[in-house]
Amino acid sequence: MTQTVTVLGIESSCDDTAAAVVRGVPGQMEILSSVVFGQTALHADFGGVVPEIAARAHAERLDVSVAGALEEAGLALSEMDAIAATCGPGLIGGVVAGVMTAKGLSAATGKPLYGINHLAGHALTPRLSDGIPFPYLMLLVSGGHCQFLVAHGPDKFTRLGGTIDDAPGEAFDKVARLIGLGQPGGPAIEAAAQDGDATRFAFPRPLANKPGCDLSFSGLKTAVLRARDDIVAEKAGLTQTDQADLAASFQAAVTDSLAGKARRALDLYLDLSPQTRTFCVAGGVAANMTIRAALETVCKDVGVSFNAPPLALCTDNAAMIAAAGIEQMPLRAPDGMGLSARPRMPLDTTSASMLGSGKKGAKA
Repeated sequence: MTQTVTVLGIESSCDDTAAAVVRGVPGQMEILSSVVFGQTALHADFGGVVPEIAARAHAERLDVSVAGALEEAGLALSEMDAIAATCGPGLIGGVVAGVMTAKGLSAATGKPLYGINHLAGHALTPRLSDGIPFPYLMLLVSGGHCQFLVAHGPDKFTRLGGTIDDAPGEAFDKVARLIGLGQPGGPAIEAAAQDGDATRFAFPRPLANKPGCDLSFSGLKTAVLRARDDIVAEKAGLTQTDQADLAASFQAAVTDSLAGKARRALDLYLDLSPQTRTFCVAGGVAANMTIRAALETVCKDVGVSFNAPPLALCTDNAAMIAAAGIEQMPLRAPDGMGLSARPRMPLDTTSASMLGSGKKGAKA
């Protein structure tokens, strides 16, 4: 497709209500507006995201988000060529709110509707930010997901490996609660770790000696719990230094795990002999600068370009959803009113599920 299109994107898969307008062609796009309403304050007293509260907040803010994105772009809804909305995976209440909003807008305007896999939005972000050519290696690392993917095209991804239990972002949140830091856990641990001793606690690097690109973070979380309990038993509490050292040691373990498996994923990717050798990282955990630096070092060691999106495009946003819509529009028909919301929606549908399946489908 060479014709420039303008797409309204809607994102509501977790705890960020977002709308954006993006214009362009595949691989060459411009963000005209991006509006994101976070929900951190709404969930602060609960130590994590409460699905019911998140869904209610999405329902209250989606129309405001869309109106704000259109106003910021200086365009009317009638000037959109299509509407793209996250249809999964995610917290089902929030996904339903976004899909129903998009359906209403599509029905009212006659604009075509495209359902977008939230993970594809993250995985295609390098195309939005830097026009990275296919195929590239992607580490999608966030609060709910962690996968090494080869992106062959806008709708074709091969999973090389990923977490068999907790996602890194989930582990960051849980560890932050364990050691008395605030939420969200990723930024809280990164800030505390700046003053910590990353060598004080010898936390494990799970699956480091196992072949392949799979990762595990559940045992690491348990190791932090035991270390915390030992300190509390000795001192009857944690000092600020203890918190900083626990945070730094945990962050170092996660960083080493991701960097080590990235080397193996790069070996598999390079076997494809890509013309442009690029390793990309996206997702909320990609905002962690220690992790970014370690991955960039791995890339330098093997002679591969490293790409990380601007911080605003690491966390959930609707610009990536609109961009994914632009990428996929030439390849398929619109979804229309038959679009359904899905709590589970793997990107690579040809590989066996890593986390098992249930009535709602494969988890990852």
